[in-house]
Amino acid sequence: MFGTMQRGVGAYAKVGLETGVAAASPHKLIVMLYDGAMVSILSGISNMKAGNIPAKGAAISKAINIIDNGLRAALDKKVGGEIAQNLDALYEYISARLLKANLRNDPAILEEAHALLSELREAWNAIDPQAAAGGATAPAAPAPLRAPTLMSV
Repeated sequence: MFGTMQRGVGAYAKVGLETGVAAASPHKLIVMLYDGAMVSILSGISNMKAGNIPAKGAAISKAINIIDNGLRAALDKKVGGEIAQNLDALYEYISARLLKANLRNDPAILEEAHALLSELREAWNAIDPQAAAGGATAPAAPAPLRAPTLMSV
């Protein structure tokens, strides 16, 4: 019975995520990618400390996938110029660090990657075009979501 309830909760969460993605602005989608990578890193840390090697590897691989195929793929290097180039290099560095953390079983490297992504996420939230629009004509933007932490996972 517990397995059935667990699948039901998972399906409910998936529907919520899909609805959130469909309704999200491009800016919000990037925040969601940061959140997904950060949650995966936190999962990697907890699984690494628990000695659950397969789950650790899966979580770190998911974080790398989000960074490489989500955040890096979203960069427009022609329009973004030097900022996009620098972000691409930083994302590449974070992915390489995640791979190294996985191979060396080093939670400190995972914590470094989480901290870097957290700072980028905060900066991205600070330039939210909806929040900057303000005024009476713009719809009220929801408060920025808090970054995932080990306590919130």
